[in-house]
Amino acid sequence: MSHQYLSRIENLLRPEGNVLLNMTYDEAAARVLSGDPKQVDKIDGQFAIMVSEGKTVRMARSIGRPLRYFLAKLIDGPCLLVAERMDEIVARLKEMGIEDQFHPSYTRMVPAHHVVQIQLVGCPDPNPKYDRFFTPVRNNLPPDIDTIGQLYIARLAQECDLWLDTLSPEEPIGVLFSGGVDSGAVLVTIYDRLLKRGESPARLKAFTLRVDQCKGDASQAQQFVRHCNIEEILEIIDCDSGSLDWKETIRILEDYKPLDVQSGTMAIALCREIRNRYPDWKNLVDGDGGDENLKDYPIEENPELTIRSVLNNLMLYQEGWGVHAIKHSLTYSGGQSRGHIRTSAPAAFFGFRGFSPFSLPRVIEIAESIPFIELTQWDHQKLYQLKGEVIRAGIRAVCGIDMPVFEKKRFQHGAMSPDRFETLFPKEEATYRFEFANLYPATRR
Repeated sequence: MSHQYLSRIENLLRPEGNVLLNMTYDEAAARVLSGDPKQVDKIDGQFAIMVSEGKTVRMARSIGRPLRYFLAKLIDGPCLLVAERMDEIVARLKEMGIEDQFHPSYTRMVPAHHVVQIQLVGCPDPNPKYDRFFTPVRNNLPPDIDTIGQLYIARLAQECDLWLDTLSPEEPIGVLFSGGVDSGAVLVTIYDRLLKRGESPARLKAFTLRVDQCKGDASQAQQFVRHCNIEEILEIIDCDSGSLDWKETIRILEDYKPLDVQSGTMAIALCREIRNRYPDWKNLVDGDGGDENLKDYPIEENPELTIRSVLNNLMLYQEGWGVHAIKHSLTYSGGQSRGHIRTSAPAAFFGFRGFSPFSLPRVIEIAESIPFIELTQWDHQKLYQLKGEVIRAGIRAVCGIDMPVFEKKRFQHGAMSPDRFETLFPKEEATYRFEFANLYPATRR
Protein backbone atom coordinates (compact mmCIF):
# COMPACT_ATOMS: atom_id res chain seq x y z
CA MET A 1 0.00 0.00 0.00
CA SER A 2 1.46 3.36 -1.04
CA HIS A 3 1.95 6.16 1.50
CA GLN A 4 -0.64 8.96 1.35
CA TYR A 5 1.12 12.30 1.82
CA LEU A 6 -0.64 15.04 3.78
CA SER A 7 0.01 18.58 2.56
CA ARG A 8 -0.02 21.70 4.70
CA ILE A 9 -0.17 25.38 3.67
CA GLU A 10 0.93 28.36 5.74
CA ASN A 11 -0.50 31.46 4.07
CA LEU A 12 1.18 34.51 5.66
CA LEU A 13 -0.15 37.04 3.15
CA ARG A 14 -2.34 39.86 4.43
CA PRO A 15 -5.37 40.46 2.13
CA GLU A 16 -5.49 44.10 3.29
CA GLY A 17 -2.09 44.62 1.64
CA ASN A 18 -3.76 44.44 -1.77
CA VAL A 19 -5.00 47.54 -3.57
CA LEU A 20 -7.91 46.20 -5.62
CA LEU A 21 -9.58 48.77 -7.86
CA ASN A 22 -12.48 46.96 -9.50
CA MET A 23 -13.56 44.02 -7.32
CA THR A 24 -13.48 42.60 -3.81
CA TYR A 25 -10.74 40.34 -2.52
CA ASP A 26 -13.07 37.33 -2.58
CA GLU A 27 -13.90 37.99 -6.24
CA ALA A 28 -10.22 38.33 -7.12
CA ALA A 29 -9.33 35.18 -5.19
CA ALA A 30 -12.04 33.22 -7.03
CA ARG A 31 -10.51 34.31 -10.35
CA VAL A 32 -7.06 33.13 -9.28
CA LEU A 33 -8.53 29.84 -8.04
CA SER A 34 -10.10 29.26 -11.46
CA GLY A 35 -6.61 29.13 -12.99
CA ASP A 36 -8.03 30.83 -16.08
CA PRO A 37 -5.57 33.54 -17.22
CA LYS A 38 -8.38 35.50 -18.88
CA GLN A 39 -10.22 35.66 -15.56
CA VAL A 40 -7.13 36.77 -13.63
CA ASP A 41 -6.38 39.45 -16.23
CA LYS A 42 -9.63 41.18 -15.24
CA ILE A 43 -8.21 42.02 -11.78
CA ASP A 44 -7.20 45.68 -11.66
CA GLY A 45 -4.79 46.97 -9.03
CA GLN A 46 -1.80 45.87 -6.97
CA PHE A 47 -2.22 42.38 -5.61
CA ALA A 48 -0.60 39.18 -4.42
CA ILE A 49 -3.05 36.30 -4.00
CA MET A 50 -2.65 32.62 -3.04
CA VAL A 51 -5.55 30.17 -3.07
CA SER A 52 -5.75 26.39 -2.89
CA GLU A 53 -8.15 23.57 -3.68
CA GLY A 54 -7.16 20.10 -2.56
CA LYS A 55 -3.49 19.64 -3.43
CA THR A 56 -3.56 22.37 -6.09
CA VAL A 57 -2.18 25.79 -5.15
CA ARG A 58 -2.47 28.83 -7.43
CA MET A 59 -0.73 32.17 -6.96
CA ALA A 60 -0.75 35.41 -8.94
CA ARG A 61 0.59 38.92 -8.47
CA SER A 62 1.04 42.26 -10.15
CA ILE A 63 4.33 44.16 -10.05
CA GLY A 64 3.30 46.33 -7.10
CA ARG A 65 3.27 43.62 -4.43
CA PRO A 66 5.82 40.83 -3.86
CA LEU A 67 4.84 37.19 -3.42
CA ARG A 68 7.33 34.56 -2.31
CA TYR A 69 6.99 30.88 -1.39
CA PHE A 70 9.04 28.10 0.17
CA LEU A 71 8.44 24.35 0.21
CA ALA A 72 9.40 22.65 3.46
CA LYS A 73 9.32 18.93 4.21
CA LEU A 74 7.45 17.49 7.17
CA ILE A 75 7.25 13.83 8.15
CA ASP A 76 3.68 13.57 6.87
CA GLY A 77 4.26 15.49 3.63
CA PRO A 78 5.06 18.87 2.07
CA CYS A 79 4.42 22.22 3.72
CA LEU A 80 4.12 25.29 1.50
CA LEU A 81 4.80 28.65 3.12
CA VAL A 82 3.64 31.76 1.25
CA ALA A 83 4.55 35.32 2.25
CA GLU A 84 5.74 38.69 0.99
CA ARG A 85 9.17 38.33 2.58
CA MET A 86 11.88 35.81 3.36
CA ASP A 87 12.08 36.85 7.02
CA GLU A 88 8.37 36.07 7.47
CA ILE A 89 8.99 32.57 6.13
CA VAL A 90 12.00 32.11 8.41
CA ALA A 91 10.02 33.25 11.45
CA ARG A 92 7.28 30.70 10.80
CA LEU A 93 9.83 27.92 10.16
CA LYS A 94 11.38 28.72 13.56
CA GLU A 95 7.97 28.41 15.19
CA MET A 96 7.64 25.03 13.51
CA GLY A 97 11.15 24.00 14.63
CA ILE A 98 12.44 23.36 11.09
CA GLU A 99 14.36 26.56 10.33
CA ASP A 100 17.40 24.45 9.43
CA GLN A 101 15.68 23.67 6.12
CA PHE A 102 15.79 27.31 5.06
CA HIS A 103 18.14 28.87 2.56
CA PRO A 104 17.36 32.12 0.68
CA SER A 105 17.98 30.45 -2.68
CA TYR A 106 15.36 27.81 -1.87
CA THR A 107 12.62 30.45 -1.81
CA ARG A 108 10.80 31.28 -5.02
CA MET A 109 9.34 34.57 -6.24
CA VAL A 110 6.09 34.41 -8.17
CA PRO A 111 6.82 36.35 -11.39
CA ALA A 112 4.49 39.25 -12.07
CA HIS A 113 1.70 38.72 -14.62
CA HIS A 114 1.67 34.91 -14.34
CA VAL A 115 -0.57 32.38 -12.62
CA VAL A 116 1.73 29.92 -10.87
CA GLN A 117 0.27 26.49 -10.14
CA ILE A 118 1.83 23.99 -7.74
CA GLN A 119 0.75 20.45 -6.95
CA LEU A 120 1.50 19.39 -3.35
CA VAL A 121 1.68 15.66 -3.95
CA GLY A 122 4.62 14.62 -1.81
CA CYS A 123 8.12 13.52 -2.66
CA PRO A 124 9.20 14.72 -5.13
CA ASP A 125 6.88 17.67 -5.72
CA PRO A 126 6.73 18.64 -9.41
CA ASN A 127 7.94 21.95 -10.81
CA PRO A 128 5.39 24.77 -10.88
CA LYS A 129 3.39 25.54 -14.00
CA TYR A 130 3.37 29.12 -15.35
CA ASP A 131 0.49 30.64 -17.31
CA ARG A 132 0.77 34.26 -18.45
CA PHE A 133 -2.38 36.26 -17.66
CA PHE A 134 -1.31 39.67 -19.00
CA THR A 135 -0.20 39.96 -22.61
CA PRO A 136 -0.59 43.52 -23.90
CA VAL A 137 -0.72 44.10 -27.64
CA ARG A 138 2.42 45.85 -28.83
CA ASN A 139 2.93 48.67 -31.33
CA ASN A 140 -0.72 49.25 -32.18
CA LEU A 141 -0.92 53.01 -31.54
CA PRO A 142 -0.27 55.58 -34.26
CA PRO A 143 3.20 57.21 -34.19
CA ASP A 144 1.77 60.49 -32.90
CA ILE A 145 3.12 61.90 -29.63
CA ASP A 146 -0.02 63.89 -28.79
CA THR A 147 -2.32 60.89 -29.28
CA ILE A 148 -0.04 58.57 -27.31
CA GLY A 149 0.41 61.06 -24.48
CA GLN A 150 -3.30 61.71 -24.16
CA LEU A 151 -4.13 57.99 -24.00
CA TYR A 152 -1.29 57.20 -21.58
CA ILE A 153 -2.07 59.94 -19.07
CA ALA A 154 -5.83 59.43 -19.42
CA ARG A 155 -5.32 55.82 -18.37
CA LEU A 156 -3.07 56.93 -15.50
CA ALA A 157 -5.78 59.38 -14.39
CA GLN A 158 -8.45 56.68 -14.60
CA GLU A 159 -6.45 54.36 -12.35
CA CYS A 160 -5.75 57.19 -9.89
CA ASP A 161 -9.48 57.95 -9.80
CA LEU A 162 -10.27 54.32 -8.98
CA TRP A 163 -7.65 54.41 -6.23
CA LEU A 164 -9.08 57.63 -4.79
CA ASP A 165 -12.45 55.88 -4.65
CA THR A 166 -10.93 53.47 -2.10
CA LEU A 167 -10.04 56.36 0.26
CA SER A 168 -12.19 58.59 2.38
CA PRO A 169 -12.30 62.20 1.05
CA GLU A 170 -10.34 63.41 4.08
CA GLU A 171 -7.42 60.98 4.00
CA PRO A 172 -4.04 62.66 3.46
CA ILE A 173 -2.08 61.61 0.37
CA GLY A 174 1.68 61.87 0.02
CA VAL A 175 3.65 61.65 -3.22
CA LEU A 176 7.33 60.67 -3.14
CA PHE A 177 8.45 63.50 -5.39
CA SER A 178 11.82 64.26 -6.98
CA GLY A 179 10.61 66.81 -9.51
CA GLY A 180 11.31 64.28 -12.26
CA VAL A 181 8.99 63.29 -15.08
CA ASP A 182 7.35 60.25 -13.46
CA SER A 183 6.77 61.52 -9.94
CA GLY A 184 5.79 64.87 -11.45
CA ALA A 185 3.19 63.27 -13.69
CA VAL A 186 1.70 61.35 -10.77
CA LEU A 187 1.62 64.46 -8.58
CA VAL A 188 -0.04 66.67 -11.20
CA THR A 189 -2.52 63.94 -12.17
CA ILE A 190 -3.68 63.34 -8.59
CA TYR A 191 -3.86 67.09 -7.97
CA ASP A 192 -6.02 67.46 -11.08
CA ARG A 193 -8.21 64.48 -10.12
CA LEU A 194 -8.88 65.93 -6.67
CA LEU A 195 -9.98 69.25 -8.16
CA LYS A 196 -12.26 67.57 -10.69
CA ARG A 197 -13.79 65.38 -7.97
CA GLY A 198 -14.56 68.50 -5.93
CA GLU A 199 -12.18 67.36 -3.19
CA SER A 200 -9.61 69.54 -1.45
CA PRO A 201 -6.06 69.36 -2.85
CA ALA A 202 -4.89 70.53 0.59
CA ARG A 203 -4.85 66.84 1.59
CA LEU A 204 -2.03 66.29 -0.94
CA LYS A 205 1.67 66.70 -0.13
CA ALA A 206 4.73 66.29 -2.31
CA PHE A 207 7.58 64.94 -0.17
CA THR A 208 11.08 65.61 -1.53
CA LEU A 209 14.24 64.22 0.09
CA ARG A 210 17.22 66.52 0.67
CA VAL A 211 20.39 64.92 2.08
CA ASP A 212 22.96 67.24 3.72
CA GLN A 213 21.15 70.25 2.25
CA CYS A 214 22.00 69.11 -1.30
CA LYS A 215 20.22 71.32 -3.82
CA GLY A 216 19.72 68.61 -6.52
CA ASP A 217 16.19 67.23 -6.36
CA ALA A 218 15.05 69.85 -3.86
CA SER A 219 15.80 72.69 -6.28
CA GLN A 220 14.25 70.76 -9.16
CA ALA A 221 11.12 70.05 -7.12
CA GLN A 222 10.78 73.71 -6.17
CA GLN A 223 11.05 74.75 -9.81
CA PHE A 224 8.48 72.13 -10.80
CA VAL A 225 5.76 73.14 -8.35
CA ARG A 226 6.40 76.84 -9.01
CA HIS A 227 6.00 76.28 -12.75
CA CYS A 228 2.77 74.32 -12.17
CA ASN A 229 1.48 76.85 -9.61
CA ILE A 230 1.15 74.24 -6.85
CA GLU A 231 3.91 75.46 -4.51
CA GLU A 232 1.79 75.07 -1.39
CA ILE A 233 1.90 71.25 -1.52
CA LEU A 234 5.68 70.84 -1.53
CA GLU A 235 7.44 69.73 1.65
CA ILE A 236 11.20 69.28 1.70
CA ILE A 237 12.30 66.42 3.96
CA ASP A 238 15.84 66.85 5.30
CA CYS A 239 18.12 64.14 6.57
CA ASP A 240 21.80 63.73 7.37
CA SER A 241 23.89 61.39 5.23
CA GLY A 242 25.24 59.85 8.43
CA SER A 243 21.83 58.23 8.92
CA LEU A 244 22.01 56.38 5.57
CA ASP A 245 22.94 52.72 5.91
CA TRP A 246 23.04 50.50 2.81
CA LYS A 247 23.41 47.43 5.02
CA GLU A 248 20.08 48.24 6.66
CA THR A 249 18.61 48.61 3.18
CA ILE A 250 19.71 45.10 2.24
CA ARG A 251 17.94 43.77 5.33
CA ILE A 252 14.74 45.61 4.40
CA LEU A 253 14.86 44.82 0.67
CA GLU A 254 16.20 41.26 1.07
CA ASP A 255 18.10 41.86 -2.15
CA TYR A 256 21.57 43.00 -3.18
CA LYS A 257 21.37 44.64 -6.62
CA PRO A 258 23.47 47.84 -6.24
CA LEU A 259 21.15 50.28 -8.04
CA ASP A 260 18.12 48.98 -6.15
CA VAL A 261 19.96 49.12 -2.83
CA GLN A 262 21.07 52.69 -3.52
CA SER A 263 17.58 53.81 -4.52
CA GLY A 264 16.05 51.88 -1.63
CA THR A 265 18.39 53.61 0.82
CA MET A 266 16.97 56.98 -0.24
CA ALA A 267 13.41 55.66 -0.06
CA ILE A 268 14.05 54.40 3.47
CA ALA A 269 15.45 57.77 4.53
CA LEU A 270 12.45 59.59 3.07
CA CYS A 271 9.87 57.19 4.53
CA ARG A 272 11.54 57.28 7.95
CA GLU A 273 11.47 61.07 8.12
CA ILE A 274 7.88 61.28 6.90
CA ARG A 275 6.89 58.78 9.58
CA ASN A 276 8.73 60.82 12.22
CA ARG A 277 6.86 63.96 11.18
CA TYR A 278 3.47 62.32 10.62
CA PRO A 279 2.97 59.31 12.91
CA ASP A 280 -0.51 58.55 11.52
CA TRP A 281 0.11 59.07 7.80
CA LYS A 282 -1.01 56.13 5.69
CA ASN A 283 -1.01 56.70 1.91
CA LEU A 284 2.09 57.20 -0.22
CA VAL A 285 2.10 57.30 -4.02
CA ASP A 286 5.19 57.13 -6.25
CA GLY A 287 6.24 57.24 -9.89
CA ASP A 288 8.01 53.88 -9.93
CA GLY A 289 7.45 52.06 -13.19
CA GLY A 290 7.51 55.13 -15.41
CA ASP A 291 11.06 54.46 -16.60
CA GLU A 292 10.25 50.83 -17.35
CA ASN A 293 7.09 51.70 -19.28
CA LEU A 294 8.78 54.19 -21.58
CA LYS A 295 12.07 52.22 -21.70
CA ASP A 296 14.02 55.16 -20.30
CA TYR A 297 17.19 53.55 -18.99
CA PRO A 298 20.72 54.17 -20.34
CA ILE A 299 21.27 51.04 -22.41
CA GLU A 300 24.99 51.78 -22.57
CA GLU A 301 25.35 51.08 -18.85
CA ASN A 302 24.22 47.44 -19.20
CA PRO A 303 26.51 45.26 -21.33
CA GLU A 304 23.76 42.60 -21.61
CA LEU A 305 21.40 44.94 -23.48
CA THR A 306 21.15 46.48 -26.93
CA ILE A 307 18.49 48.84 -28.20
CA ARG A 308 17.18 45.97 -30.32
CA SER A 309 16.73 43.68 -27.31
CA VAL A 310 14.99 46.49 -25.41
CA LEU A 311 12.57 47.39 -28.21
CA ASN A 312 11.94 43.88 -29.54
CA ASN A 313 11.07 42.08 -26.27
CA LEU A 314 7.69 42.33 -24.57
CA MET A 315 7.95 44.15 -21.22
CA LEU A 316 11.69 43.49 -20.93
CA TYR A 317 12.20 46.13 -18.25
CA GLN A 318 9.10 45.04 -16.32
CA GLU A 319 9.70 41.28 -16.37
CA GLY A 320 13.28 40.62 -17.42
CA TRP A 321 14.00 37.91 -19.97
CA GLY A 322 10.89 35.83 -19.15
CA VAL A 323 10.11 32.82 -16.98
CA HIS A 324 11.33 30.28 -19.55
CA ALA A 325 14.65 32.01 -20.27
CA ILE A 326 17.99 30.74 -18.94
CA LYS A 327 18.67 34.07 -17.24
CA HIS A 328 15.36 34.11 -15.35
CA SER A 329 15.92 33.96 -11.58
CA LEU A 330 13.56 31.61 -9.76
CA THR A 331 14.55 33.24 -6.47
CA TYR A 332 14.02 36.81 -7.59
CA SER A 333 12.02 36.91 -10.83
CA GLY A 334 13.30 39.60 -13.23
CA GLY A 335 13.14 43.26 -14.21
CA GLN A 336 10.83 45.48 -12.19
CA SER A 337 9.02 42.34 -11.05
CA ARG A 338 12.13 41.96 -8.89
CA GLY A 339 13.28 45.57 -8.55
CA HIS A 340 10.01 47.12 -7.36
CA ILE A 341 11.01 45.96 -3.88
CA ARG A 342 13.18 49.12 -3.74
CA THR A 343 9.92 51.07 -3.45
CA SER A 344 7.39 48.70 -1.89
CA ALA A 345 9.57 47.37 0.94
CA PRO A 346 10.55 50.76 2.46
CA ALA A 347 6.94 51.94 2.40
CA ALA A 348 5.68 48.74 4.02
CA PHE A 349 8.49 48.70 6.58
CA PHE A 350 7.39 52.10 7.91
CA GLY A 351 3.71 51.23 7.88
CA PHE A 352 2.61 53.07 4.75
CA ARG A 353 0.11 51.89 2.15
CA GLY A 354 2.02 52.32 -1.08
CA PHE A 355 0.52 52.85 -4.52
CA SER A 356 2.44 52.81 -7.82
CA PRO A 357 0.02 53.65 -10.64
CA PHE A 358 2.60 53.41 -13.45
CA SER A 359 3.15 49.75 -12.45
CA LEU A 360 -0.48 48.75 -12.93
CA PRO A 361 -1.23 46.39 -15.85
CA ARG A 362 -3.83 48.73 -17.36
CA VAL A 363 -1.23 51.53 -17.57
CA ILE A 364 1.53 49.23 -18.84
CA GLU A 365 -0.97 48.11 -21.50
CA ILE A 366 -0.97 51.58 -23.07
CA ALA A 367 2.82 51.89 -22.82
CA GLU A 368 3.39 48.60 -24.65
CA SER A 369 1.09 49.83 -27.44
CA ILE A 370 3.54 52.63 -28.29
CA PRO A 371 5.33 52.05 -31.64
CA PHE A 372 8.79 52.61 -30.17
CA ILE A 373 10.71 51.42 -33.22
CA GLU A 374 8.78 53.63 -35.60
CA LEU A 375 9.17 56.66 -33.34
CA THR A 376 12.87 56.21 -32.61
CA GLN A 377 14.28 54.40 -35.66
CA TRP A 378 16.63 52.57 -33.24
CA ASP A 379 18.16 55.87 -32.10
CA HIS A 380 19.16 55.84 -28.39
CA GLN A 381 18.78 59.57 -27.90
CA LYS A 382 15.32 59.65 -29.47
CA LEU A 383 14.31 56.84 -27.11
CA TYR A 384 15.59 58.71 -24.05
CA GLN A 385 13.73 61.88 -25.10
CA LEU A 386 10.49 60.05 -25.80
CA LYS A 387 9.23 59.73 -22.23
CA GLY A 388 9.38 63.46 -21.54
CA GLU A 389 7.65 64.24 -24.83
CA VAL A 390 4.86 61.71 -24.26
CA ILE A 391 4.14 62.64 -20.67
CA ARG A 392 4.35 66.37 -21.22
CA ALA A 393 1.87 66.09 -24.11
CA GLY A 394 -0.41 63.87 -22.04
CA ILE A 395 -0.41 66.08 -18.96
CA ARG A 396 -1.18 69.08 -21.15
CA ALA A 397 -4.11 67.28 -22.80
CA VAL A 398 -5.62 65.66 -19.70
CA CYS A 399 -4.76 68.10 -16.90
CA GLY A 400 -4.34 71.36 -18.81
CA ILE A 401 -0.92 71.96 -17.26
CA ASP A 402 2.32 72.58 -19.15
CA MET A 403 4.55 70.36 -17.04
CA PRO A 404 8.32 71.03 -17.01
CA VAL A 405 10.68 68.23 -18.00
CA PHE A 406 14.14 68.17 -16.45
CA GLU A 407 17.18 66.08 -17.27
CA LYS A 408 16.85 62.53 -15.96
CA LYS A 409 18.53 61.68 -12.63
CA ARG A 410 18.26 58.54 -10.57
CA PHE A 411 16.70 59.03 -7.12
CA GLN A 412 19.99 58.24 -5.35
CA HIS A 413 21.89 60.75 -7.47
CA GLY A 414 19.46 63.65 -7.16
CA ALA A 415 19.02 63.60 -3.39
CA MET A 416 22.67 63.94 -2.35
CA SER A 417 26.02 65.21 -3.59
CA PRO A 418 28.07 62.96 -5.91
CA ASP A 419 31.12 63.10 -3.63
CA ARG A 420 29.20 61.95 -0.57
CA PHE A 421 27.45 59.28 -2.61
CA GLU A 422 30.79 57.82 -3.66
CA THR A 423 31.97 57.55 -0.05
CA LEU A 424 28.76 55.90 1.19
CA PHE A 425 28.07 53.19 -1.36
CA PRO A 426 30.40 50.35 -2.43
CA LYS A 427 31.11 50.08 -6.14
CA GLU A 428 31.23 46.29 -6.49
CA GLU A 429 28.12 44.11 -6.49
CA ALA A 430 30.10 41.42 -4.66
CA THR A 431 30.16 43.65 -1.57
CA TYR A 432 26.38 43.84 -1.53
CA ARG A 433 26.08 40.10 -2.17
CA PHE A 434 28.37 39.35 0.77
CA GLU A 435 26.28 41.52 3.09
CA PHE A 436 23.12 39.77 1.93
CA ALA A 437 24.72 36.39 2.68
CA ASN A 438 25.36 37.62 6.22
CA LEU A 439 21.60 37.93 6.80
CA TYR A 440 21.43 34.14 7.16
CA PRO A 441 24.95 33.03 8.15
CA ALA A 442 23.75 29.71 9.55
CA THR A 443 22.30 28.75 6.18
CA ARG A 444 25.46 29.16 4.10
CA ARG A 445 25.99 26.19 1.83
